[in-house]
Amino acid sequence: MTVRLRAGALNWHDVLVRQGKYGSKLPHVPGADGAGTRLDTGEEVVVLPSLWWGDDESAPAPGWEILGDHHAGTYAELVTVPVDCVRPKPQGLNWREAAALPLVGLTTHRALFARGRLCKDESLLVLGAGGGVATMAVQLAAATGAKVVVTSSSRDKVDNARELGAEGGVRYTDDDWWEQAKQLSPGGLGFDVVLDPVGSWQEAVHALRPGGRLVVLGASRRSDAVLDVRHFYFGQYDLLGTTMGSPRDFDGLLSLVDGGVVGAPVVDRAFPLDQAAEAHEYLERGGGFGKIVLDCE
Repeated sequence: MTVRLRAGALNWHDVLVRQGKYGSKLPHVPGADGAGTRLDTGEEVVVLPSLWWGDDESAPAPGWEILGDHHAGTYAELVTVPVDCVRPKPQGLNWREAAALPLVGLTTHRALFARGRLCKDESLLVLGAGGGVATMAVQLAAATGAKVVVTSSSRDKVDNARELGAEGGVRYTDDDWWEQAKQLSPGGLGFDVVLDPVGSWQEAVHALRPGGRLVVLGASRRSDAVLDVRHFYFGQYDLLGTTMGSPRDFDGLLSLVDGGVVGAPVVDRAFPLDQAAEAHEYLERGGGFGKIVLDCE
């Protein structure tokens, strides 16, 4: 199935692909996120970047991969994907917003609900407010009735997260950020769920309440961690790894968007397709809030 792309979106994963972390053969077209029109029918669609997940909802099949790893991706005018990897574009989203939705939306929806088991009236700490996953996590969790707190490098980004539904936040540049965050949890006892898309979980575990769940889905800040084993098992914590999600997870996300439960993804800035290198430089500087998008037309 071929899609004529109207817009694509950047993810930190694309930076790792560019750096050769996934062994992509050159020449290669990166990019996981995209939205456009089907060449065969003209239907407006979004692209599911989780290829060949399989039938097991607990984990992907051995042949699974992310679009743009080895299969040519969305930094292009056209992309070809399996027919089950397209869905109708949510009518309330423009092209840039639709392109910004799939990877972070899918990944975050699975992390919060399928893996983290977040429920209404529970508390959630989101690390690294400003990134696409973090902004989507605030939107999804707040819309479903959770109390959300964030960490960020700046007070401005915390204020931006408040506008999306967060109740407060702390700066992770402070040495005791997890203790400060814990004081913002119900009763100061810790959070039901901590979402870590950056790799700070050896500190983040201390922000959990006893019996809480730590969901890890990224390593942009650190790729290893040391845990106090006794502290971990005496705390009765769950450590949950996740990445991307299944077509069923994607359908769950789209139902929330189509139903108006969750608003449009936050788009920070758009670049023309031929300025993808400049877009990567902007992403790596880390100063934005929300998704960075490529206009593919």
